[in-house]
Amino acid sequence: MLSRTMRDFGKQLIRQRTVDLDTNESQLARCLSTLDLIALGVGSTLGAGVYVLSGEVAKDLAGPSIVICFFIAAVSSVLAGLCYAEFGARVPKAGSAYLYSYVTVGEIWAFTTGWNLILSYMIGTASVARAWSSTFDHMIGGHISTFFHNNTALHVENVLAKYPDFFALFLVLLLTGLLSFGVSESALVNKIFTAVNLLVLGFVIVAGCVKGDVKNWSLSEEDFQNLSLASPGKETGKFGSGGFSPFGFQGILSGAATCFYAFVGFDCIATTGEEARNPQRSIPIGIIVSLLICFVAYFGVSASLTLMVPYFLVDDESPLPAAFKAVGWEPARYVVAIGSLCALSTSLLGSMFPMPRVIYAMAEDGLLFRFLYRVHSRTKTPLVATIVSGIIAALMAFLFELEDLVNLMSIGTLLAYSLVAVSVLILRYQPEVFTAPKDLEMLEVNGSEEEKVIMNPSTGESQTVLEEKFSWKRLVWPSGNAPSCVSGRIVYISSTVLCVTTAVLCGILAQEGKALLDNSVGWITACVLLLVVLLGATAVIWRQPESKTHLTFKVPGLPLLPLISIFVNVYLMMQMNAGTWARFAVWMAIGFAIYFGYGIRHSEEGQAARQSQSAARKPLQCPTSDLSQDRAI
Repeated sequence: MLSRTMRDFGKQLIRQRTVDLDTNESQLARCLSTLDLIALGVGSTLGAGVYVLSGEVAKDLAGPSIVICFFIAAVSSVLAGLCYAEFGARVPKAGSAYLYSYVTVGEIWAFTTGWNLILSYMIGTASVARAWSSTFDHMIGGHISTFFHNNTALHVENVLAKYPDFFALFLVLLLTGLLSFGVSESALVNKIFTAVNLLVLGFVIVAGCVKGDVKNWSLSEEDFQNLSLASPGKETGKFGSGGFSPFGFQGILSGAATCFYAFVGFDCIATTGEEARNPQRSIPIGIIVSLLICFVAYFGVSASLTLMVPYFLVDDESPLPAAFKAVGWEPARYVVAIGSLCALSTSLLGSMFPMPRVIYAMAEDGLLFRFLYRVHSRTKTPLVATIVSGIIAALMAFLFELEDLVNLMSIGTLLAYSLVAVSVLILRYQPEVFTAPKDLEMLEVNGSEEEKVIMNPSTGESQTVLEEKFSWKRLVWPSGNAPSCVSGRIVYISSTVLCVTTAVLCGILAQEGKALLDNSVGWITACVLLLVVLLGATAVIWRQPESKTHLTFKVPGLPLLPLISIFVNVYLMMQMNAGTWARFAVWMAIGFAIYFGYGIRHSEEGQAARQSQSAARKPLQCPTSDLSQDRAI
């Protein structure tokens, strides 16, 4: 009895969402074009980091080879972007990585993803609002911070901010009102600010080509000494070995890991599945094009910066204004200031826009409180979710110092990237089944234990479904060219092994990297064994037949590209310190309290299963697998 109860409970945790893609109905307004989605992706990704990050990485980590860092980071981000693009073509619904996980790996993973996305977007909104306020305050001479520090100081160190940021509070509430007013109006504002930001970055790139000196990419130690003496009072960075890559290959890798976060934000496009006019086409195009635009911008700005100023003389706090001053174009700093404010504005919108969509999707499925699912009848926006999330983000920006919480954003985002890559890997190898189970009839069994023919009487369509029995030879020599129940389950289990092995391997590399460099036999042996398991599981997946379902976009190079994306994401997660993981555990404890106290009982999928009175009303499933897929998935 106990074992049956535990088994039923486990099935509840991994039950999957079935999505009806035959209908195009949505409570939200379908008004976003492909251009709107590209602008949203560029705006949320190409934030103020482009004006600051280049200086930090060039001076301390990579020197002129920062352009290679951005290239590596862009390639890594594109791998995740490709996985999002395929799911955008498969499941054009609101919810992004939350929904993608739900239809593939189960409810508990979907809730974990959605809950962390909410935290990431909330912290992102609050931190960008404070950065906007700080930048504007710096431009006008610090009068705002001086006034509030003198009159409204908060004397709670290490918990609250030094003073309440009324300006940041006002910004978030203003944005909440804009998003509540309508999606098309928000998209128009975003396009304007994004266009201004791109024009400013274009000016920076052209200026770098005009005023830059190629010699700054091949400096010698003599140049370092002469230029340091010629710049008294200016903080000089490390020289390294000089040349194009002064800090070597290790510097490039460290810089690439830092630059990876510059491309975070494109996933907000995936939340527009119910608001895009043609989501199957627009979401893949929007993700890929926005990442390409951002790469060109980061590459161009970092190249211009290191051409105008020797890398060891770069100002890591305000690199571009200092660079223009160094080449005699000091008034250009005002252009840069306008661009940075526009970038912060689009980044703020990009952080705030997807948050209520994820909350809306989770509330629709019953995993969060149902009142958050309400949509305004006139504006067609998730009004309650927008207002609630906006108020919480505004209070965070108003009261808290967020530096210690920013790494939590990275964990949530990287976890979402990893689960989407795993979902693509699993789903591509699953058999296709109909989603009108009450109409399915078994026509015949073709004299075999492996093949059955099913028919939908309402349409007259028939389909052959393989129901082969498992054998060890199926790991390398599957039967047939189409996915079967057994091959799908083999991929599911192999993917689980891959994820666990990758997590352990990345943890060793992140924590014991120095021991490996010191030729520690034990750690090297452990890594070799893990690599063997990793390669073996990859080979098993590679041998299984893929689904031939037609999609507007598919990730190329399976299973290799999703696996590389998973490895990069998990490795970056393992770089987080113990304090960040402790905060993550607290946030997840709160989330699981909500899920097990409310969500698991009110889940739409759970209620549908409980209301089913016969097998004819249940989705057709493989007898050896808990997976069920939509026909179009």
